[in-house]
Amino acid sequence: MKKLDLKSARLFITGTDTGVGKTVLSLLVMRHLYNIGEKPFYIKLIQTGCRDPYDTDSDARMIYENVPELNGKDPAASVPYCFKNPKAPWFAARDEARKINLKVIVDAVESASVDNSVLVLEGAGGLFVPVDQSTLMIDLITMLNARPILAARAGLGTINHTLLSIESLKLRGIDPIGIVLIDAESHGTPPEMINENIEAVERFSGIKVSGVIGKVEDLSNPGRDCYRPIEEILGSAGF
Repeated sequence: MKKLDLKSARLFITGTDTGVGKTVLSLLVMRHLYNIGEKPFYIKLIQTGCRDPYDTDSDARMIYENVPELNGKDPAASVPYCFKNPKAPWFAARDEARKINLKVIVDAVESASVDNSVLVLEGAGGLFVPVDQSTLMIDLITMLNARPILAARAGLGTINHTLLSIESLKLRGIDPIGIVLIDAESHGTPPEMINENIEAVERFSGIKVSGVIGKVEDLSNPGRDCYRPIEEILGSAGF
């Protein structure tokens, strides 16, 4: 795997689906980067399904409230676009008679790069979610010169969703940093199924699954095990 340029690293947290756990993964990545002495900055490129960056459903608010170094800072600084309806950005923007200007997103990322060592960029939904009438979420990865970390569910169905996502990235010449499975279900996924899912994904994609993150009960104080997949995936990238 190609190593990251650590002087201007941009990590794009994407998922195999909506609600898969991208924000929890982003939170853990942010906390880990601070812990190892980096100066990261989080950007939720497009937020849908909340009224503003301070809403209880705001991903940026969740990050800012649970990363000690960000407590008291303004989460609006991390949200270029926010739309009320929980839809694909193209349609959520259209519902409000607005258009998404890609330059606004690019400028926000470039501006954040000036004073921060690592950017953690969180997408919306999966790779083929439309940003506007001619742009998909996967297009932003290339546009922003970022490298993706793929968040996938740990349970049933993840083999198909994960392999399709990896195949789509490879077809566009995008080299993913790695894959993290997230087992957020309250009852948990049987270990045998998780092991089989990992075996299949690694065999057919050629990409290592860095680990599994279970349900995080306290986002302000994640357990030590939550960080192991983050250490694995960022360690292999050069951190």
